[in-house]
Amino acid sequence: MIRKTILIIVFISLALTGQAKEGMWLPVLLDKFNIGDMQQMGFKLTAEDVYSINHASMKDAVVIFGGGCTGEIISPEGLLITNHHCGFSAIQKHSSVSHDYLTEGFWAMSRQEELPNENLSVTFLKRMDDVTEAVLEGVNSELPMVKRDEIIARNIKSVVDKALKDNGYSAHVEKFYAGNQYYLFVEEVFTDVRLVGAPPSAIGKFGGDTDNWMWPRHTGDFSIFRVYAGKDNKPAGYAPDNVPFKPAYHFPISLKGVNEGDFTMVFGYPGSTAEYVPSFHLQMLINDVYPKLINVRTQKLNIIKHYMESDPAIRIQYAAKAASISNSWKRWKGEIKGLNKLDAVTRKQQSEAEFTKWVLSDDTRKRKWGNLLDEYRTTYSKYGEYSLARSYLLELIGRNSMETVALAGLYAGLVDLVERNGVDDAKVQSLVTALRKRTDSHFKDFYQPVDQKLSPVLLNSYRTEVPIVFHPAVYTEIDKKYKGDTEKFVDQLFQKTVFTNHEELMDYLMNLQKLKKLKKDPAVKLYQSISQMYHDKVMVGYRLYHDRLDSLNQIYMQALMAYEPERHFYPDANFTLRIAYGDVKGYEARDAVYYNYFSTLEGIMEKDNPDIYDYRVPERLKELYRTKDYGRYEQDGTVPVCFLATNHTTGGNSGSPVVNASGQLIGVNFDRAWEGVMSDLMFNPNQCRNISLDIRYALFIIDKFAGAGYLLDEMTLVE
Repeated sequence: MIRKTILIIVFISLALTGQAKEGMWLPVLLDKFNIGDMQQMGFKLTAEDVYSINHASMKDAVVIFGGGCTGEIISPEGLLITNHHCGFSAIQKHSSVSHDYLTEGFWAMSRQEELPNENLSVTFLKRMDDVTEAVLEGVNSELPMVKRDEIIARNIKSVVDKALKDNGYSAHVEKFYAGNQYYLFVEEVFTDVRLVGAPPSAIGKFGGDTDNWMWPRHTGDFSIFRVYAGKDNKPAGYAPDNVPFKPAYHFPISLKGVNEGDFTMVFGYPGSTAEYVPSFHLQMLINDVYPKLINVRTQKLNIIKHYMESDPAIRIQYAAKAASISNSWKRWKGEIKGLNKLDAVTRKQQSEAEFTKWVLSDDTRKRKWGNLLDEYRTTYSKYGEYSLARSYLLELIGRNSMETVALAGLYAGLVDLVERNGVDDAKVQSLVTALRKRTDSHFKDFYQPVDQKLSPVLLNSYRTEVPIVFHPAVYTEIDKKYKGDTEKFVDQLFQKTVFTNHEELMDYLMNLQKLKKLKKDPAVKLYQSISQMYHDKVMVGYRLYHDRLDSLNQIYMQALMAYEPERHFYPDANFTLRIAYGDVKGYEARDAVYYNYFSTLEGIMEKDNPDIYDYRVPERLKELYRTKDYGRYEQDGTVPVCFLATNHTTGGNSGSPVVNASGQLIGVNFDRAWEGVMSDLMFNPNQCRNISLDIRYALFIIDKFAGAGYLLDEMTLVE
């Protein structure tokens, strides 16, 4: 009896701990739901200090960096820090064999040396408002889904138009709780963002794909940019006479470090989670979708990395592509492992059984929700097939695969537009300009043998893994004309296509009357065959079942909230500004393996291996280690590198500020521990850990390693 009581107490304790740590909360609602809990855990500030539209607050220093990361302002001169992997594409575009900033790093020693970046922006949130009532005006449960969507779209346009009147901002409305609530986001976008500094990849990407998603980490995953504005401090396109942006707020930086149990808060833009999906969704991912996507990406990576290892120029060309492919590949494997460890499907099924019992115990509930799970089961049985086919087709002509065919698809779109509108049409000329830039970018980072090797492998893989009903017509041609020899088909394509010739494509863009010849190009024909299957069959079915799930999810969310009226549900991530909070903490990875909460410079030296690109420690860093020249960044005879905490994060949180109880920057979030990556679908408080760069290591690299200590002069450092 005593043992049983102890187990119950432990279980309750873990449940409460999980509740305190789990969640990605809307900052506008902190005062309502979270601030008391945060202050009990040690937070010393108020909800207004975090988010306010009346005075400067932390939200004024947190930005969307590019299209999928977070960054934070760390000086009154617009200096910004984010992850190295978030800035990786910009660094790579500035790199060449003669100026290999990926390998050597880059540091501007004056503002004149800072490098502009085309198509890079940062976005500041001005305010967020609950607009549910306005968006759902005229909507009721009796309306067909199509009519409901039409009304909502019209209402959203009205809300956005009103928000944008005479202010020069941008705005959008996002749905929460599966469409039961809507928020307006008003934002200010700056497009003059310049690269200030980045450590060499041997620091910024130390450990490479091998260490990705793993702990312990020793990665100096940061890069530095500066936001520029016009002389009125408003957004302006790049111009030499633009001036550093003056932010309403910038994060002070703590040099005091972290200890286990310290309060931490992550403030950023988590991309996507699905915490409230039924068990059928997890079964689909674990059994059907993830294993096949993992397999095709394994094939991609094997080929690309083989060529990268053969030539430094190819390594530079494909570094960002390989990293992009590898990221989800490894996460999917971790999610399967973590969900199976949690027995997540069974846990969902048990919860659904209890929910069903509650529903069936009341006639009104039974009428509203009695068939809900059965409808889910039927819908997922078809949705899974279309979801796999859609994802696999995107692996063929997107996601850094079959690049020649993908480029041909862009030109096919231009051919169609010219035939409809004529060569002098403004849309045609705009697309021509965009294609010139896109073509230049394509060939800068393209090596034909890689693509020629990848293409037949991917075509064969799709044919093997995806049901025949989703096979493009091109497979019939391969069987009839080439007797099923996909390699021969691809070799012929590369011999005949114009899409491997940079100069010839530019000539087509100069002489648009010639474009119709491209309709016969084999790369265009292959693209059209794949595209036809994608648009005419796969996406038709995918949208049909996806829309059904959208409708079911909205109803299910309503039902769950009625089932647990005392529970504070946090909304799934949708790349809008969120707060996650927890504490610094290690974890037990598996039986007899417990991980400490921090890593140090010692670990970097232990991993040093000159024979492996990802583990080659720079000589300058070795010198600092030998001489113990650590300056004010030293702790216990070494330099801290990374630390763990229990904050609930996901993709999009890369680069997010991690602050202490006083709101001072202590780290930059960049990853999760592999054992806990299932937190996008189910949170495990015992193993879900976010990994952050200790800000002291970033400052150490800037100051001692790079000799760019002048940058620290504009920061607010708290000793």
